[in-house]
Amino acid sequence: MKTINQDEINAVAWRACDTFRGTIDPAQYKDYILVMLFLKYLSDVWKDKKEEYENEFKGDAERVKRRLARERFVMPDGCDFYSLYEKRSEANIGELINTVLEQLEDANKAKLEGVFRNIDFNSEANLGQTKERNKRLKDLLQDFAVDELDLRPSHVGKQDIIGNTYQYLIGRFASDAGKKGGEFYTPAEVSELLAKLLAPKKGSRICDPTCGSGSLLIQVSDQVGDNDFSLFGQEMNGSTWALARMNMLVHNKDAARIEWGDTINNPKLIEGDALMKFDVVVANPPFSLDKWGAEGAEADKFHRFHRGVPPKSKGDYAFISHMVESAREDGGKVGVIAPHGVLFRGGSEGRIRRALIEENLVEAVIGLPEKLFFGAGIAAVILIIKKGKKTRDVLFIDASREYVEGTNQNKLGREHIGKIVVTFKAFKSVERYACRATPDEIRENDYNLNIPRYVDTFEPEKDVDLKQVGKEIESLERELATIRAQMGAHLKELGI
Repeated sequence: MKTINQDEINAVAWRACDTFRGTIDPAQYKDYILVMLFLKYLSDVWKDKKEEYENEFKGDAERVKRRLARERFVMPDGCDFYSLYEKRSEANIGELINTVLEQLEDANKAKLEGVFRNIDFNSEANLGQTKERNKRLKDLLQDFAVDELDLRPSHVGKQDIIGNTYQYLIGRFASDAGKKGGEFYTPAEVSELLAKLLAPKKGSRICDPTCGSGSLLIQVSDQVGDNDFSLFGQEMNGSTWALARMNMLVHNKDAARIEWGDTINNPKLIEGDALMKFDVVVANPPFSLDKWGAEGAEADKFHRFHRGVPPKSKGDYAFISHMVESAREDGGKVGVIAPHGVLFRGGSEGRIRRALIEENLVEAVIGLPEKLFFGAGIAAVILIIKKGKKTRDVLFIDASREYVEGTNQNKLGREHIGKIVVTFKAFKSVERYACRATPDEIRENDYNLNIPRYVDTFEPEKDVDLKQVGKEIESLERELATIRAQMGAHLKELGI
């Protein structure tokens, strides 16, 4: 059985982009294309299940209907992609698509309510006047009706089709949304690394407070190796929140609770009057966010900034502080991707960093290669924070020099991920790669966590054998003299 690969899905998505080219801003392409991809996926899954039950119940329509009603999502009659495709030439096709999405939401309120609220397939402002709009939507349906786009589970496997296609689309457009795309999507290999470092266990409560498309949350939960876990997330961008909800359904994480809102200024993952507590808190927050809400931090009712208020122009420690306060006191773990500045900047950030170290919360600092994240050429670090650490030492790993080089974006290979994880678990110094630093060493460095202060990557030059070099020079001079003599003879013959 042929498995569809991501390149084939990307090719369909790229053809679909031509449908909108010159009509709407490229940043909006992804909303229409990803919603159509999601509808096609649900329709293929539903069609596959329907055929399975028709064979099992030998065509008994009533039994098939009852069995389908117990599936994890419901596809109302006439609301699948194929029914829309048959109506692709209708004069009100935009309105028909909107109606299908609305009915799909209503039939699956717990999982899809509000997911399509920001998308309008009948928008004259976005898609043009009726005749033009109808042609574009007909073309879009035809783009997704191709035989090679078979999205049944047996063909897709465990691929992150929504997240990967999202990353592909933001990578193709030099729009403002594209430049910030790294905020919403963490590359698969970095997500895998974080998942292996945090090693969630059965029964874990896992949270990503800036979950973007949800791909990092999915990767961490897959590391459990069991369905015994619970997922929570929050995302501020409305269309990306909708994408995360779709992604959870595609990956059978239907029970995930994904909230829409500003995590710092309006946290939604609350129990009673306090922040929810989690076994694992993981995130790739926006780097050095300006205007994150410093003005209200002193009065924060959840007391997240008791170690200090981060500068208003750099929100890195606002997210880190939120994550630390969201981790369970008895062994809660935090894994956060951040810019290198969090390791050494002074002022209020320096005071927060010192408090985290003195409270024995920082477990590891891992330097990553540059250009791993789309739209962010700078190198980043992973901070591993753990409550209830067994040692007061901190492990520093310099993994910045080992990667697979790409044209626009570098990647971590499997061997690179493996080396980082093995080194972290061993928690020992490795020459020119890792250093297990004591509290005294960190104190001597004035609580500066900059990796080169601890991991010496200097490689001494080999000793030079001067006698051998002298012999090589003499040999080269003899060769040069011979060549000059030969050249002089040739020039003499030529009368020059």
